[in-house]
Amino acid sequence: MKIVEYGNPKGTTVIYFHGAPGSPEECSIFDEHAKVHGLNIVCYDRFSVDSSLKNQAYYKFLADAIIDKANGDQVDLIGFSIGCHAAIETSLYLGTKVRNLYLISAAAPLDATDFLKGMAGEMVFSIAMKQPTIFTLLSYWQALIAKAAPNALFKMLFASAAGEDKELSKTSEFKGYITPVLSHCFNVNVKGYIREINQYVTPWKESVLKCGSNTHIWHGINDNWSPVSMAHYLNKNMPTTSTPELMEGLSHYSCLHAAAPQICAQLGDVMKKQRPAGTH
Repeated sequence: MKIVEYGNPKGTTVIYFHGAPGSPEECSIFDEHAKVHGLNIVCYDRFSVDSSLKNQAYYKFLADAIIDKANGDQVDLIGFSIGCHAAIETSLYLGTKVRNLYLISAAAPLDATDFLKGMAGEMVFSIAMKQPTIFTLLSYWQALIAKAAPNALFKMLFASAAGEDKELSKTSEFKGYITPVLSHCFNVNVKGYIREINQYVTPWKESVLKCGSNTHIWHGINDNWSPVSMAHYLNKNMPTTSTPELMEGLSHYSCLHAAAPQICAQLGDVMKKQRPAGTH
């Protein structure tokens, strides 16, 4: 399984769960802030895991990899978008080894309530739930576009951008950041992407209720990819959550960009308090 690391390689281990579509390089925006606060941000390329590994066996595999990477020590988890689903499921196998769970622009379980109506991904998720064969064909079609015309795929996915994501998607810096992420997902690991979406659209609200990790939620109020109602649902139904950080005017990726430096600062402060007196 491919692994990418950012920040300080000798710093405190933090595991990042990328979105879907997405890739490990998605968490590169944490790099500068992680260096400042002594964090080693680690992201596994989940889509590169053998596509025959599914359901709970897949999440246990991820948990075992994290335990090995952290040498059995406690770790902090950060999930983005659909990556929050994988982070929650994996945390159940990590148990007390999770110090904090940060959920950014979190996608909540679709079996919890009628979240789909009005979501930017309503059509894709509906097809995945009701017509999985057509969803597979759609994913391979997107893979062809990603290879032949990556800019066209970018325009297709961000046509429905809302809030600050509208302006963000117009910048060359963001296009340069996200286009390779999308291309990598569809060109190299489309089978892994298909697995991730298929598992997301199957019922998993029970996992939310079982997740006992100390959870922090960051969400853009104008998010139409993961509606803010999802943040309210998770806050209400996860056993241990702090007051959600609801960010005015922000949407999906703009929330990720705004949350990254603040989460790194919080983690850095926690690590400082836990260090023995006299150490640096």
